[in-house]
Amino acid sequence: MNNTIETAERAEFTQPASIVDGVSLGTILDNAEPKGVPTKDMWDWQKDHMNLVSPLNRRKFEVLVVGTGLSGGAAAAALGELGYNVKVFTYHDAPRRAHSIAAQGGVNSARGKKVDNDGAYRHVKDTVKGGDYRCRESDCWRLAVESVRVIDHMNAIGAPFAREYGGTLATRSFGGVQVSRTYYTRGQTGQQLQLSTASALTRQIGLGNVEIFTHADLVDLIVTERDGQKRCEGIVTRNLITGELTPFTGHAVILATGGYGNVYHMSTLAKNSNAGALMRAYELGAYFASPAFIQFHPTGLPVNATWQSKTILMSESLRNDGRIWSPKEPKDDRDPNSIPEEERDYFLERRYPAFGNLVPRDVASRAISQQINAGLGVGPLHNSAYLDFRDAIERLGKDTIRERYSNLFKMYEEAIGEDPYTSPMRIAPTCHFTMGGLWTDFNEMTSIPGLFCAGEASWTYHGANRLGANSLLSASVDGWFTLPFTVPNYLANHLGEAVLPADSPEAAEAVERAQARIDRLLNIKGPNPHGADYYHRQLGEILYFACGVSRNVKNLQEAIVKIREIRADFWANVVVPGEQNYMNQALEYAARVADYIDLGELMCVDALDRDESCGAHFRDDHLSEDGEAERDDENWCFVSAWEPAGEGKFIRHADPLYFESIPLQTRNYK
Repeated sequence: MNNTIETAERAEFTQPASIVDGVSLGTILDNAEPKGVPTKDMWDWQKDHMNLVSPLNRRKFEVLVVGTGLSGGAAAAALGELGYNVKVFTYHDAPRRAHSIAAQGGVNSARGKKVDNDGAYRHVKDTVKGGDYRCRESDCWRLAVESVRVIDHMNAIGAPFAREYGGTLATRSFGGVQVSRTYYTRGQTGQQLQLSTASALTRQIGLGNVEIFTHADLVDLIVTERDGQKRCEGIVTRNLITGELTPFTGHAVILATGGYGNVYHMSTLAKNSNAGALMRAYELGAYFASPAFIQFHPTGLPVNATWQSKTILMSESLRNDGRIWSPKEPKDDRDPNSIPEEERDYFLERRYPAFGNLVPRDVASRAISQQINAGLGVGPLHNSAYLDFRDAIERLGKDTIRERYSNLFKMYEEAIGEDPYTSPMRIAPTCHFTMGGLWTDFNEMTSIPGLFCAGEASWTYHGANRLGANSLLSASVDGWFTLPFTVPNYLANHLGEAVLPADSPEAAEAVERAQARIDRLLNIKGPNPHGADYYHRQLGEILYFACGVSRNVKNLQEAIVKIREIRADFWANVVVPGEQNYMNQALEYAARVADYIDLGELMCVDALDRDESCGAHFRDDHLSEDGEAERDDENWCFVSAWEPAGEGKFIRHADPLYFESIPLQTRNYK
């Protein structure tokens, strides 16, 4: 596909120097956008000019999809329906168990059915502005334009969206917007979309168009090189039950393996969610974009004890009716219902009157953290704020609130032991979503040809801060309405090429790499033995402190040193009991923690290197006069895409960002 019409006039871009030791500057990346086309029209133009594969030729291609969440499950189902030979892999025992099932609040769409002046432009504006102008505008237009098809499609395949009295699909508002564009299934939207997608995937499995491999954990990629050009042509998996390593080859590989938030030890992610696939791709040459862009959800349940294994999410939808506040006096341990109105600080409503409690997540998390750090936290550890439904219950009635949020209220009561109908919830920022991921071009292909990436595993759409309810949307847009176009566009140029043999030298080399990594973990006999969790917990504490809601140069520099010390200790002393050739969760976990240590270092390098504040990347040394994040568009209006260059060394490539529809401006939610 020729994606050039004419050369559009764009300012010349030069990368800024890095203040980080070991960082060198790389190339200016070609993001495969069509040239000379307005960003709002790029996706339609791209689709109109893509290469096609004839229905008679589709069975000649093998496509490997890793992950069965919303993006991976949808891509596998759609490509199977189109007639390609698809193999899909999950480490779960069934595709429906993917972590997409945990999302709660809703899925955005600019269908504009309510008369509130919503539309695709406003959706793009909210997404770009919410991401603090560190996303690709053309991607955001695709997200908004395809969002209408996502709702209609998911409704058609069985998602039981909430409805108004007259039967039309209901919507509600989410953070960072002033319209109602979020479609929902009470507080179980991710679950219902995942079940609908898994049903569509299961249908294709039943028809023989898709073959599924369960308990299959990706442990390496098969990357070939011919005439200096790399190409991804397969994967290596480990059967989690038997320990067997098996190579699989295909014409293209799609990674849809989710986010890496568990690097923080305490996060809202499922405990099995991991960064293994991303790190294997990164080590082999797939650039890692914006790894330090991490979302801390403002309405997580606070950590109550050191033995707690994870944090729990309370949906952002609760901020439609709940009011966030803290006492005006430090360490006020009175019953919250007894604290008079004049002694409460509804700080989001005070600081951001235009959006109130529905400011974007990074803004809300920062404000809550500032209240806690000022000694105004509540609860046994004084590490949370109140989310209060008293006024909403008085205004709307308990039955209405129960209809909207009953499963969330029940979950809160079961976790905390308090009734949110009669006492305010306690909430605190917690690691929830990773805006960073493998760098992909406009066609969602990584820097390794043949390797595509989608969903939260990719960096696309969200910039430095994701808006609520754009996650389910972006995964669905990727899986149902992007990859089924872009993967065939790539495959069309490889018609007539045989699949790489599973016993090829490149496949054997990948299996050997995976085996060597396992052997190394199993054969550590250090003088100061500890389990993998010992190191993971230390890493999480370092990252929450230095690369958390706020960052600064000193803490990040110290964090990099500490992480390197943890790595040395880990590889000298970690204990992995048992053997390879059966279910060994200690081995799985140790491999995950090894990846987290390397990723944690890269995150801190990225955070230290990006010498500005933007979105969730809040640097204490780059604040406006009123204490808000201050971007440096002159020097840092680009995506950092990282490549490893040896121990302690990194290459920073750049994908410059340009904004036509939504001109650069300072975010203002006041």
